[in-house]
Amino acid sequence: MFKDIREFYKNESKLTLAIYLFLRFLIIVCMILEIIRGNWNNVFLCVLTLVLYLIPYLIDRKLNIDLPSTLDIIILLFIFSAEILGEIQNFYGIIPYWDTILHTINGFLCAAIGLSLIDILNRSKNIGINLSPIFVSIVAFCFSMTIGVLWEFFEYGFDKTLNLDMQKDSIVSSISSVSLNQDGKNIPVTISNINETQIYSTDKNNNLIKTTIPNGYLDIGLNDTMNDLLVNFIGAFVFSVLGFFYIKNRDKYSFLNNFIPKAKEKS
Repeated sequence: MFKDIREFYKNESKLTLAIYLFLRFLIIVCMILEIIRGNWNNVFLCVLTLVLYLIPYLIDRKLNIDLPSTLDIIILLFIFSAEILGEIQNFYGIIPYWDTILHTINGFLCAAIGLSLIDILNRSKNIGINLSPIFVSIVAFCFSMTIGVLWEFFEYGFDKTLNLDMQKDSIVSSISSVSLNQDGKNIPVTISNINETQIYSTDKNNNLIKTTIPNGYLDIGLNDTMNDLLVNFIGAFVFSVLGFFYIKNRDKYSFLNNFIPKAKEKS
């Protein structure tokens, strides 16, 4: 299999091959450093990244679909930016809107993939269907949003099972909840201008631990999840609109060919 992967990237553009080898080298170096540090969660993320790097190869060889070099490079950079830079190097915390940028790109790219899958079927002589451009663009949009939702399920699952924080928590200064209504009515009670929150817990020896959260209340990932889905919506919507015009006039919008996979021609 590894021989096939090497042959696959040798057949790609020199730029794609160079970026693949360089990023793979950085991932392996990062994994070795994390093994030395004994940070096994980060080691797992490095292994996961290397596995995800098989996506272009699997799409090409198993699905017989040709990925444009531009899309191939974007996928490699996106995975590296999300897992290695975002999670391990904490770019999510260091660089403002890093997560927002990645989820917007994800919405755009997944819409491109969704459109290509329907377009391949649409143009296949064996399938015999002829879907309208508006229907193809709607399916592309729905495909992208579905991938975005599944990713949020993935983050939530890992946060709950491994005590991670892939759904980044945030500090909020006000809350509104019916749970705070002492009369049990379905009327939310609002607490504004929260200065700090104190959490009392106990350790294994039943010793009292007090944790102070300054400047507000800790939101446990809801804001992050909704923001991710919103920007995924924007990316998916933008490409779906472009995809609609692309299906109607492929020559005028030929620049989108850099993002849309194509079915390989049978030799």
